Amino acid sequence: MSTRTTAVLAGLGASAFWGGLYPAIKVIMEVMPPFVLLTVRLSLALLVLWPFVWWRGGIHWDRRTWFEVLAVGAMGFGLTLGIQFIGTHLSTASNGALVTTATPAFVVLFGALLLHERLSRAQAVALIVATVGVLLVIDPRQARLDAMFLGNLALLLGALGWALYSVLVRALTRRLDTLQVSWGAMLGGLPVVLPLAVWQSGQVRWEGISWGTVAGIFYVALGATAAAMFLWNYAFAHLESGTAALTFFAQPVVGVLVGVFWLGDAVTWPFVLGGTLIGVGMYLAAVAPQPVLQGGEHARA
Repeated sequence: MSTRTTAVLAGLGASAFWGGLYPAIKVIMEVMPPFVLLTVRLSLALLVLWPFVWWRGGIHWDRRTWFEVLAVGAMGFGLTLGIQFIGTHLSTASNGALVTTATPAFVVLFGALLLHERLSRAQAVALIVATVGVLLVIDPRQARLDAMFLGNLALLLGALGWALYSVLVRALTRRLDTLQVSWGAMLGGLPVVLPLAVWQSGQVRWEGISWGTVAGIFYVALGATAAAMFLWNYAFAHLESGTAALTFFAQPVVGVLVGVFWLGDAVTWPFVLGGTLIGVGMYLAAVAPQPVLQGGEHARA
C-alpha cells in the first residue's frame, strides 16, 4: 500500500472517529454532565499522547510560548468543546455531526482575517453555500428559544470557535511541532473545564454508568481525540491540503448514520437539504486553490 493511500485512509479514519463522537457523547451525557466528560476526555488523551510527544523529544518551550499555546488551548479545548458538548446534549447527534462540518469554511474566513490568506472566489462561494446549509439545519424560523434551537445555536458557535482555534494553531505550527502544540493545547483546556467539572460532579449518575458507558468514554478520549488527532495529522503531512480536507466528509456520513440507526434521530427535508449544501460548500473549499500567506508561502496543514 502506497503512502498516499495510507494517508487517505488515515484522514477517513479520523473523520469516521469524529462522526461517531456525537452519538457517543449523547449517550454518555445521560449519566455524566458535559464538563465532567470533557475533563475525562482531555485527561485520558493527554496520558495517551504523552509517550509520542516524549519520543519526539519532549517539549522545551520558553514561558511566552507556553502561554500562547495554553491560551489557545483554553479557548479551543476548554470553551469551544464545552459549548459543543452542551449543544450536543440539547440538540441531536445528527445535527452535531452536520453543523460542525461547516468548520472548514469558517477556517477560510478566519484565515483571511487573521493570517492574511487570500480568499479566492471559490472559497467565498463555499463559505456562502455552507452558511446557508447551516441555517437550514438549525432552522432559525423555529427560534422559540427551546432546547433544540439553543442546542443548534451552541453547535454553530462551537463550529465557529473550533475554526478560530484551528487558524490560531496553524499560526503556532509555523514555528512549533504540530503534535507538541496539540498536546499543549489540550493541557490548556483543563484549567477551564476542571472547575466546571467539579461543580457538575454532583450530577453524575454513578448508578447509571455501565460497561457500555465506560467503553463510550474510552472511545471519546482515545478514539475520537488521541487516535483521530494522530491520523488527521498524518493525512495532512502526506497529502495536499485539498485532498486531505475531502476526507472530512466521512464525519457527517458516519454521524448521521449512527444518529439515525442508534439514537433514532429524525431526518427532515431541511436537514437533508442543509446537509447537502454543507457538503457542497466543503467540496468547493477543498478543491479551491490553497491559501497563500504573506510572503508567498503556502499554509502548513
